[in-house]
Amino acid sequence: MSFPDRRVRILVAKPGLDGHDRGAKVIAAAFRDAGFEVIYTGLHQTPEMVVAAAVQEDVDVVAMSVLSGAHMTLFPRVRDLLNREGLKHVLLTGGGIIPGDDAAVLADLGVGRVFGPGTSTTEAIEYIRDWFAEREDPY
Repeated sequence: MSFPDRRVRILVAKPGLDGHDRGAKVIAAAFRDAGFEVIYTGLHQTPEMVVAAAVQEDVDVVAMSVLSGAHMTLFPRVRDLLNREGLKHVLLTGGGIIPGDDAAVLADLGVGRVFGPGTSTTEAIEYIRDWFAEREDPY
């Protein structure tokens, strides 16, 4: 597998009222160390704020951390807003406490793979690298 000529741009977002951001910071650092360009939104972002940042930063990937149980609201809302902004090509992925059945529903709505507790950062990095490498037309 070859890595693309340009660096993958990832927005790591922490939407909702959940104040636990350690995991988001760990994955943001791992993405940076893997050679990705990383933008971290900080805590308490609305879906609209996440998408506005994605547009402004011209990202390839939005990776959300959702530990509050609001994943079935937040992921679909962000996917919908990305689509409305013409960003259907942006990968929406993330992690948190997300049951398998919910992950399947999210996938049907256009959300990429979601990662649960204990997932290695390497696994998430390889998923994004593989996704990016398989894109035929990034724009």
